[in-house]
Amino acid sequence: MVELQRPIIAHFAIPVFFLAFCMSHPLLGQTQLDYNFYAKTCPPLERIVRVGVWMAIKNETRMAASLLRMHFHDCFVNGCDASLLLDDTADMTGEKNSLPNRNSVNGYEVIDNIKADVEKYCPLTVSCVDILTLAARDAVLLSGGQYWPVQLGRRDGMSASEQAANQQLPSPIEPLENITAKFTSKGFDMKDVVVLSGAHTIGSAQCFTFKRRLFDFKGSGKPDPTLNSFLLQNLQNTCPSSSDGTNSKLAPLDSVTTNQFDNMYYKNLINNSGLLESDQALMGDSNSASMVDYYSKNPFMFTRDFAASMVKLSNVGILTGQNGQIRKKCGSLN
Repeated sequence: MVELQRPIIAHFAIPVFFLAFCMSHPLLGQTQLDYNFYAKTCPPLERIVRVGVWMAIKNETRMAASLLRMHFHDCFVNGCDASLLLDDTADMTGEKNSLPNRNSVNGYEVIDNIKADVEKYCPLTVSCVDILTLAARDAVLLSGGQYWPVQLGRRDGMSASEQAANQQLPSPIEPLENITAKFTSKGFDMKDVVVLSGAHTIGSAQCFTFKRRLFDFKGSGKPDPTLNSFLLQNLQNTCPSSSDGTNSKLAPLDSVTTNQFDNMYYKNLINNSGLLESDQALMGDSNSASMVDYYSKNPFMFTRDFAASMVKLSNVGILTGQNGQIRKKCGSLN
């Protein structure tokens, strides 16, 4: 059980510009969410979540990136409804074992542990999707990123779809226009694509997600010519072409400040040191490249805009009221 009196982190004031953004944003104005949704029914909620995330990151630093990625993968597939957390059943093949998520998404046990603690204090009160949304925010915050206020009151979905996850989630080897189209279908614009890609300032990727850049890029028999030569050599040592056993080895998405949420990701792109094709591809479009340059020089604007885009992300396709349920356990329906 969480020690609620432990002074892990101080209270954070809500920035005025975020309040103005959230009040004016059309997606948010149509929801039944509220900053104080659990103020009376589960007062210790945010502290329980933050302590749980803090403990998880303390045990494994890259868990911050894992929780952020989990939230993105949940919201991007048919909306933020915790469908990603559902285990397969005899009647349903869910998202956990889809191609983008299998042996790739981590942190399910962190959300399960936080949910168990919340249930002890506030039984059948807080949805798993609200916990995941708060956990993603706190993962960024505890890694040095910007705080943003989170409206609450989402409900958990009743189904999940492996097919939807395979089709809707962006791939690290897709062309930028395909990725942009997937973002646009969720209500995002190019700025959101560039800003949310900045999540790759923390975390790691497995060799198989970028290995073709190292030896046989697009069937050329040569490495990706856009890849920084120093980074190329390091990655070839980490992921040699002759050994399939290294496909699951990890390389940092940002090798300079690996665990610090900052704007180094954009500086890496300018230096041709983006790890994934989908990251470096941002430099191949004049519109996105100009934004990369801007954020590489303006760290405060990146963290501010990232927080604003995360607010948009957390409100994609949400369920409220009787349209969903509050699961007792995040991996199964009640």
